[in-house]
Amino acid sequence: MNGTPSGVSDVMTRTVLTARRDMAFKDMVKAMRQWGISAVPVLDDAGHVMGVVSEADLLRKEELRDDAPGGHDRLPHADDPAAASGATAGELMNTPAVTVRAEATLPQAARKMARHRVKRLPVVDAQGVLVGIVSRADLLKVFMRDDENIAEEIRRDVLPHLFEDEAEPVRVRVRDGVVTLTGRVGDTALVPVAVRWVRGVEGVVDVDCALAGPRRRPDLDPDLPDTEITSRT
Repeated sequence: MNGTPSGVSDVMTRTVLTARRDMAFKDMVKAMRQWGISAVPVLDDAGHVMGVVSEADLLRKEELRDDAPGGHDRLPHADDPAAASGATAGELMNTPAVTVRAEATLPQAARKMARHRVKRLPVVDAQGVLVGIVSRADLLKVFMRDDENIAEEIRRDVLPHLFEDEAEPVRVRVRDGVVTLTGRVGDTALVPVAVRWVRGVEGVVDVDCALAGPRRRPDLDPDLPDTEITSRT
């Protein structure tokens, strides 16, 4: 794709702040502030992701100090002493960790983030060893793809498979990620397929399809009425 991000490995951050099980509470707070991040993967000695500690996990300890009447402003877990009693990464981390493989597509990573309601995912290899981290902002990089680059991929990789023998070529125009398809095609049943395939191209925001069927053939006998002939039995 000419350098355009297409998978998690293309957009992930490879330098990752990590923690060991015995990393102290205050050391995690200090490191997360210095790095400007909101979550840290916790690794074992072999580099496998065991869990994740987030800012929310750390804030539970502070929330438990809240003496406000009724405790209406507390976090959902603030009334659970066990959730706030941890002093190390191993005691505070959420397990099992929600991770994504490096070869996963960007939509797959986005769906996993949405399903688990997380802002970032540790990226692992086939053995579960940490190789990077991907955030919501990383996934949005695909929409910075150049319009002409998108149009070129559609002309090269999508249209020839559907409309190879058309008398008139299908025209593709892309503006701000919105693809417009115009022209005439012999089989209009393929139009929804084309729209679905084009929508799946990386960087496409929307598809405006104005494809029409073939031109009507001129009447062979202009004196005959232009009516549809139906068959009755």
